[in-house]
Amino acid sequence: MSAHCIVAPIDRLAGVALSSNSILIVGGGLGGLTAALALAQRGIASRVLEGAPEFGAIGYGIQFGPNVFHVLDRIGITDAVMEKADRPPAVLMRDALTGNELVRIPTGASLRARFKHPYIVLHRIDLHNALLDACRRMPEITLVSDAMVTGFEQNDEAVMLATADGRQFTGPALVGADGLRSLLRAKLIGDGEPRPIGYVAHRTIVPMSELKADVHRQEVVLWGGPGFHIVHYPLRHGTLFNIVAVFRTSTHGERADVESYRAELQNTYRDAHPAMHDLLAMMDLGRRWQVGDRDPVRLWSQGRVVLMGDAAHPPLQSFAQGACMAIEDGLCLAEMIHGAGGDFAGAFRRFEAARILRTSRLQLESRALWTFYHAEGIARDVRNATVAGWDEAHLHRCLAWLYDGFSLSDGAGRN
Repeated sequence: MSAHCIVAPIDRLAGVALSSNSILIVGGGLGGLTAALALAQRGIASRVLEGAPEFGAIGYGIQFGPNVFHVLDRIGITDAVMEKADRPPAVLMRDALTGNELVRIPTGASLRARFKHPYIVLHRIDLHNALLDACRRMPEITLVSDAMVTGFEQNDEAVMLATADGRQFTGPALVGADGLRSLLRAKLIGDGEPRPIGYVAHRTIVPMSELKADVHRQEVVLWGGPGFHIVHYPLRHGTLFNIVAVFRTSTHGERADVESYRAELQNTYRDAHPAMHDLLAMMDLGRRWQVGDRDPVRLWSQGRVVLMGDAAHPPLQSFAQGACMAIEDGLCLAEMIHGAGGDFAGAFRRFEAARILRTSRLQLESRALWTFYHAEGIARDVRNATVAGWDEAHLHRCLAWLYDGFSLSDGAGRN
């Protein structure tokens, strides 16, 4: 047992904890709620603890490839998601300096014919609400907000959580779905802060009616430049426009004011296509996010405690698949628990075995694709010449490992 994982005799917990047979899930995000729903469908109770005062999500856009529908169908929220989603006709990559189209992936009938499901974009809040509504209909799920977890203990029979306000909860197992800066990961693995890569992101959503830039309004578009990019796409049936500006900067770990951020953006994107300048002028610069990931690790669990989603295997945003992986994790983990007959340590080892190669591949390929997006000098010339020969069939082959979904047994093939 790691020195970071406190172990206590079970009689120490008696009389001080809110005891339950419910599995404890730390984190009320997309992965944690998916796990709770998938467990409930197997008749397994869970208690989801969220540190924020209310269950909710930061209000920006999210992309989903066809692989997410293997899970959404199973947990019964596909219709609710599709009611809010936009179906872009294509995903494009354009050269950020010239504006030339480099890659086009049609995401209509041909992609659906190959992968059996669509490619969608939607507001993260709409997805989160669909999951929350489904959870609230399930008597097996208890949602506990304003429960900031500060530590845990486990022994051979139970796990106990402590929260900042002095409450304690016990359950037969603990799932850490608490994101990139996971407290549970710090206790189990102790590998410090995420790995910063020297980039930051600014995100904003504007009404489509206010968009003046001469850009594609229906497609998902990535403008790839030397050390910077912009991604944009529509939301809420074309009424909103989501913009994300990402760039390399020596100040990635610092906070500053809006004017400093704006000056930095203008300098970084000075050689970018004019349409990108029009987009940048619309950005809300009140907040920025440092971009980072972690190295893949082989073990996500100890005893009755397991990590999932970004707490276990956070990737860069290159494939727009971090949320997809967390959602896939939620179903896979629930199925392993269901089949384990109370052997949580065994279930968690099987969960790791089923997910490790797929999620590690995403982490590593995301790093390679990040370099591809931001190529400079002759590397940019080589990239642009290389992609000129790519056709739709080639792109489908490149994406098959990801979009075909996963197997609950070994991480390969379709689910």
